[in-house]
Amino acid sequence: MPPSAPPSPYDRVVPLIVAVALFMENMDSTVIATSLPAIARALGTDPLALKLAVTSYLLALAICIPASGWTADRFGARHVFRVAIGVFVLGSIGCALSRSLEQFVLARIVQGVGGAMMTPVGRLILVRSIDKRLLVHAMSLVTIPALVGPICGPPLGGFITTYVFCCRSCCRSAST
Repeated sequence: MPPSAPPSPYDRVVPLIVAVALFMENMDSTVIATSLPAIARALGTDPLALKLAVTSYLLALAICIPASGWTADRFGARHVFRVAIGVFVLGSIGCALSRSLEQFVLARIVQGVGGAMMTPVGRLILVRSIDKRLLVHAMSLVTIPALVGPICGPPLGGFITTYVFCCRSCCRSAST
């Protein structure tokens, strides 16, 4: 049996990039949960109406995940992964800039499309680019942050809602 080569920096960088993307996508699916009342106030709508934003995100994920494999094979996994991160970030910016429920729901759909492409295509890149002997280690580097994301989401959403929205409203009232 030939001696195994030490892992290259590439064997660590690829899993870490994929891990950050998966962390971001998994955290985003839960960060909104504790922020719904504050988001509803900011948009001037009923908090129950925001279930549409949560549902639209999940539907976009469910609809677009099956197409991710074909898209990666057709256009190249790395290219699709980069575009997916860009689409996800644009959707996040759209959520932040939303001024109505309709804009917020549309931005969440865009986020869902980006997230649907990020997760499976990121794992596909990992499987295709990492040496098979290092694959279990690489998958653990990806899995742990992806599992921590949903745990961090609600407290982060609560923190942002409490301190960022609070500071914005305090600054507005102080300037008037």
